[in-house]
Amino acid sequence: MTTEPEQQSGPVGEPDGFGRLWTPHRIAYIQGENKPTGPGSGDGCPFCVAPAHSDEESLIVARGTSVFAIMNLYPYNGGHMMVMPYRHVADYTELDGPETAELADFTKRAMTALRKASGAHGFNIGLNQGAAAGAGIAAHLHQHVVPRWGGDTNFMPVVGHTKVLPQLLADTRKMLADVWPETP
Repeated sequence: MTTEPEQQSGPVGEPDGFGRLWTPHRIAYIQGENKPTGPGSGDGCPFCVAPAHSDEESLIVARGTSVFAIMNLYPYNGGHMMVMPYRHVADYTELDGPETAELADFTKRAMTALRKASGAHGFNIGLNQGAAAGAGIAAHLHQHVVPRWGGDTNFMPVVGHTKVLPQLLADTRKMLADVWPETP
């Protein structure tokens, strides 16, 4: 026996054949909420503010001496983290030696934690340097660590321009923090 899909009300209340996943939280990102307004850290940079709060409140997974790992509020995939220096710098060439080394170490640890917690098969890792390169917050350097799984590109991002995340960010943060590897 086959059934017809339920007709849902369209965006203005008229029935159509489309189902919808509303993501109203994304409007804050689209409109630039919490983006710094200038090059200094005193302009409300959310990456400078985050370490002043608890790990749970800021979604910080782990803290180091020079860098920290934090969940991305607008993730590409479940478990999407960013590793960044505490210091407010915009460009990779502005990092000093210890910051560069710890950024690399935390990236390796993020990969280890994601493999252990979620069985990630691969990763997209990268720095978007400047707004022209796609950096959402270009004023504060941050490296993305995005877990990937075989077959994770499904119809939702391709057709619906929507990513389905199976877990709340706070729950993912705790899961990753619990398996974060110690310094070797």
